[in-house]
Amino acid sequence: MRLGVGAALVDGTLLPGDVEVADGKIAAVGLGSPNGGGIASPGFVDLQVNGFAGVDFFSADADGYRLAGKALLECGVTAYQPTFITSPEQELVGALAEVPANGVAPRVLGAHLEGPFISAERLGTHPADARRDPDRALLERLLAAGPVSHVTLAPELPGALELVELLRERGVTVSCGHSDATAAEAREAFARGVKTVTHIFNAMRPFAAREPGLAGAALVTDDVVVQVILDGVHLADDTARLVWQAAARRVALVTDAIAAAHAGDGTYTIAGVDFEVEDGVARNAERVLAGSTVCMIDAVRNLVALGAPLEAALSAATALPARIAARPELGTLAPGTVADVVVLDDSLDIRRVLMHGEDVLE
Repeated sequence: MRLGVGAALVDGTLLPGDVEVADGKIAAVGLGSPNGGGIASPGFVDLQVNGFAGVDFFSADADGYRLAGKALLECGVTAYQPTFITSPEQELVGALAEVPANGVAPRVLGAHLEGPFISAERLGTHPADARRDPDRALLERLLAAGPVSHVTLAPELPGALELVELLRERGVTVSCGHSDATAAEAREAFARGVKTVTHIFNAMRPFAAREPGLAGAALVTDDVVVQVILDGVHLADDTARLVWQAAARRVALVTDAIAAAHAGDGTYTIAGVDFEVEDGVARNAERVLAGSTVCMIDAVRNLVALGAPLEAALSAATALPARIAARPELGTLAPGTVADVVVLDDSLDIRRVLMHGEDVLE
């Protein structure tokens, strides 16, 4: 089956021509396409999704995951990580037990534990009473409770680097975030194998002239990928441009989406924390930002509007997050890879979404 497109994102480049799909995989790219229209992109990969379409993953059952998954597909997301913020152990264990096995649509890559080993000074909206210092036994119990694929922690905490080593041995991605780390502490974590940071500039030590902190260290470290929430709220436009100009090929878009995403304004919860959404902006009772309501396709559009080339913006939603997740079969349209595809028109509106080469939008 040919997709009838005029170009496709292949290895970070918009390659003119059509795409052929066969047996659930990409069979060929760059095919003659005199009447082709639109762009084929790999399916979007979102590493941080707390909830979607009225569903909070922390309390979701199988039906909730199906409902949220359908809405994520409509936004072009074909793979994601349900994300659980800092919470009491038994509640995290219960949430992890409900994470569906891979094979559903979209793909569930595993759970992202955003905490509980985070800085008391950089909690954001995370509840302080559930925060914990690094604890190997607790981490082992959480890893045993469900399919953990990604952990955000504060590397400056005593014992954090030992947890980094344990997680890397288990094949779990480690990200620095919700952290008061100095640049030196961040560099030590990078030297131990941490290669990404969670929502850069948010919930971390502010950049200063003589202490650039985690954000500054990440921006100048060539093998560290920086994750960014590009909703027009979490970062000022000039801050987002700074991130892009400093690390253009090392930026991964994440949404940090909450239940209000794709659902509208109102009152919601995230892991039991109440918050209000007004004009698409979520804040808790203390007026602290509580996640985002942006969809991944809108984050791509926002990055293009800030001046990024289209192919680079699409890579930030596909190849870069797939690289963080160590899933080389995703985020690419190279021949032989899985045919998870988003077809966009010239206005960057989604026209088709395929998984395993099959249309999944109704």
